[in-house]
Amino acid sequence: MSRTYSKNALDEIAQSNFDIQPGNYIYAKVSSVDPNASHFLVSRDADEITVVTTEDQLDSLQLIERNKDVYRLISLNVAVPFYSVGFIATVCDAIASAGMNVLVVSTFSKDYIMVRADLIERTEAILLSLGFEER
Repeated sequence: MSRTYSKNALDEIAQSNFDIQPGNYIYAKVSSVDPNASHFLVSRDADEITVVTTEDQLDSLQLIERNKDVYRLISLNVAVPFYSVGFIATVCDAIASAGMNVLVVSTFSKDYIMVRADLIERTEAILLSLGFEER
């Protein structure tokens, strides 16, 4: 099924690129986090602490629970952070339309997506078909 995306989002994607980060990543719910540890993401809210980190860091965590899947991390280097209307929606829709789940993290200057490790080649092909350049 061919999808139609907004011209603005596709223009923004054409000016953007992506990198597939090395390593495999896991999602974990932990009881505490060493403030000096190096993890991709630590998120705290009233209910829990979530850590996204590489597999080799798993043993260093005070683990409560972990997601069973292993993920790959892709950085989306967007041309105009904060003002790219439809950018993430287009990326997520294209991946979801292929029957895959996508997890999203946005930082000040980049967006990141995570997909199951066994789906990284399919995800790469989808990003290229949208008009991204691979860095």
